[in-house]
Amino acid sequence: MTDQPYELHGLKLSYFTGKLEAYLRAKGIAFTFVEMDTADFRRCAKETGVAQMPQLRTPQGDWLTDTTAIMARFEDQGMEPQFRPLAATGAFLSRLLEDAFDEWLWRPALYYRWAFEEDSRLMGRQIARTMLRDVPAPLWIRSLVITTRQKREYLRADGVTRDNGPAVEGHYLAVLDMLEPVLAAQAFLFGDRPCEADFGLFGPMFRHFSHDPTPAAILRERAPNVLAWTARLWAATPETLSGSLRVGDPPGDLDPLLRCIGADYLPYLATNLAAVASHAPKVSFESFGARFEIPASPYRAACWLDLRRQFAALSPGEQSAVSARLGGAGGLDGTGPDLGLSAPASGRRIANRHWM
Repeated sequence: MTDQPYELHGLKLSYFTGKLEAYLRAKGIAFTFVEMDTADFRRCAKETGVAQMPQLRTPQGDWLTDTTAIMARFEDQGMEPQFRPLAATGAFLSRLLEDAFDEWLWRPALYYRWAFEEDSRLMGRQIARTMLRDVPAPLWIRSLVITTRQKREYLRADGVTRDNGPAVEGHYLAVLDMLEPVLAAQAFLFGDRPCEADFGLFGPMFRHFSHDPTPAAILRERAPNVLAWTARLWAATPETLSGSLRVGDPPGDLDPLLRCIGADYLPYLATNLAAVASHAPKVSFESFGARFEIPASPYRAACWLDLRRQFAALSPGEQSAVSARLGGAGGLDGTGPDLGLSAPASGRRIANRHWM
């Protein structure tokens, strides 16, 4: 490892930027933060071929994108402190949870930011003052443009309607209720040391649910231990974690959440893969009792296939243990199409779905 810092390009109110910031801090990886404007966003996209944030420039001048791939890269190198669970079953469930928190909580996080007037007005103005600071227009015009754009992309294009909005709110409340007893009993999701799942959860919890006015008020009242965990993970460093042991399997208190993901998120992933395989432009699915229709996602299909390959690498006994925790294999056992895709080293979501 070089003593030169990495360069982290992103925004201080961005979902995935916050996730990667927390990971680098906890890992003890030195970095400088570059607040993106539209010019820097274009420069990074030109370097990597991917229009998204965050983007990480190494001391050697290479560029890394996609927070999941970046964390896996550092964990594969064996750098201390290590955040991958020791048990094979725990390592798989941590990776599955990290994916679910990235993608399954994406809709509630963006819903609360843009569906409520107070939140959308505040966040639209903040993005106008930061990301759009190099756009030559009055602040009120920049705010209007970004708010209109975000509502279009993260509400209408993400299948949110008046009819299913209450289900999105129910999703958030249910997750808080399942997490609260877990984080009341221990410091992090699997024990005394964070794992990939913690950093996946941190993305929506830190920059959205604990900061945006409407979900933050709910979080303070409904799940104070989840709120405390958010601050604890943000404060984590190699020094604060020096006395902690690497975690193994998740505690039994996480089983309600694991079963919920098995019943709600994994069926969506299987349906999305079928849509991508058949070149269907849209995927229709049910979540928390409501119907959603959204664009089919090749990225999520690739990640789902990658999870299936990781599941296939487990022993039969380990597969049975994982399936029992999830309430069934949910398609992890390899049923359905395999498109020969692999999770991309860069490119979490399609162009124009890259901010927050």
